Amino acid sequence: MKLKNNIFVVILSLFLGFTGAFLTAGKTEGAQQIQQGIAGQIIRFHVIANSDTEQDQALKLKVKSEIVRYMQTILAGADGIDETRDRIKAHLDDIETLAETVIRQEGYQYPAAARLEQAYFPIKTYGDCTFPEGYYEALRVEIGKAQGKNWWCVLYPNLCFVDAVHAVIPEEEKQMLKNVLTEQEYEAVTGEPEVRIRFKYLTFLNQ
Repeated sequence: MKLKNNIFVVILSLFLGFTGAFLTAGKTEGAQQIQQGIAGQIIRFHVIANSDTEQDQALKLKVKSEIVRYMQTILAGADGIDETRDRIKAHLDDIETLAETVIRQEGYQYPAAARLEQAYFPIKTYGDCTFPEGYYEALRVEIGKAQGKNWWCVLYPNLCFVDAVHAVIPEEEKQMLKNVLTEQEYEAVTGEPEVRIRFKYLTFLNQ
């Protein structure tokens, strides 16, 4: 009798284990599909500091501020993600030159590099929006060795041009994001804390 009970326990444990693995795989696949859908509709903007020293981080923010102002000008009236991408590509040299100009004005000799590329990013929160980990198209401006923390925002739709200091993105800007995402994708980005916890949990499972 005891042997039968032990066998039953083993079979039940295996069944629960396989079931849990199946459900986890399904959730992971679903989260990846949501991330890919989000990534296909946005362009991120990252400025990576030379290092994490106080001086290099302060320089990063000055470079960021000047480029954001410039981007606001060249992207004004851009119709959709394709035109936004084309305008960014057409001005990469100018963005790089602007970054180096700011760097020189601040007394540093670091080079700068500006690229529009696909890159992997961990889960990140901007204002009250959370973007899952994964690959995204991004305008990346690297300062010097680019070994420091980065500043980032969403360039398309233009969430870069709002004040995220108070951790709340205005509803008008959220509406622009809502217009380019599916309902499920939008809820994943702007949802309640448990949605963000799920992204972090699935990130842990994939490690």
